[in-house]
Amino acid sequence: CMTAAKTLAEEGIEVEILDLRTLAPYDWNSIEESVKRNHKVLIAHEESLSWGYGAELAARIQDELFDYLDAPVRRVGAMDCFVAYAPELEEVILPQPENVAQAARDLALY
Repeated sequence: CMTAAKTLAEEGIEVEILDLRTLAPYDWNSIEESVKRNHKVLIAHEESLSWGYGAELAARIQDELFDYLDAPVRRVGAMDCFVAYAPELEEVILPQPENVAQAARDLALY
């Protein structure tokens, strides 16, 4: 995400990265403050895009903070497939900085 943020900054797109250090419990107060401040959310994670933790966070944000959003919550995650054992294959299914940057560009235009 930091690589994508640097690329976006060079393009004039300002982003805030909120790194959730734990998933249970997660820092809902920081998420809420960030949504109220920025009005757009992009969730990037290495888990499968469908049925993962990112989907659950997106659902809660949409549910509880909808009035603060200027766009639908966007997600970037791993491809919906089995996780490869070989490291060189694992990189193929994981989201890359360019995937995150493109999703942020699309969200900025919303």
